[in-house]
Amino acid sequence: MSLLVGQDAPIFEGTALIGGDATTLSIDSAFKNISLNDYKGKWVVFFFYPLDFTFVCPTEIAEFGKHYQEFQDLNCEVIACSTDSQFSHLAWRNSERQLVKLPYPMLADFTRTNATKYNILKESTGYALRGLYIIDPDGKLQYTVIHPEAVGRNSKEVLRVLKALQTGKLTPCEWEPGENTL
Repeated sequence: MSLLVGQDAPIFEGTALIGGDATTLSIDSAFKNISLNDYKGKWVVFFFYPLDFTFVCPTEIAEFGKHYQEFQDLNCEVIACSTDSQFSHLAWRNSERQLVKLPYPMLADFTRTNATKYNILKESTGYALRGLYIIDPDGKLQYTVIHPEAVGRNSKEVLRVLKALQTGKLTPCEWEPGENTL
């Protein structure tokens, strides 16, 4: 089954490591159950990455963190997800300097349920590919993209696409916010 723009987004759910300073979180306060249903009325950038403790993943996860306030200003939540456990997420955030103060949640998908729903699970490895989904406030998929494991995403491009979607108008190739729409 493929996911197409305009369809209802699959409901992701599970235990997430909350955002904030990982060094101050305890096991009792670090985790929260979340679901796509928690974000009704908001835009959501939901993205999968292959694995914790890897090389490309922290660079893109950190970049989304650097631009997190810009997403928030657009009524958008950012949520990362991998097939690692929430405990692995916490250990990684505590050991990876650029992720210690990550402001958004990291969803654990240890059972691979969410990766399967989003049709992004690479069966041969057991982890998710780099899939990214923009979900509108009504829960509809508005954008999907899949990158190979070796290529990180560009958070500024995701912001540009989100802003284009939010115009509700036709935007030409290489459109930038503030430019005329069609």
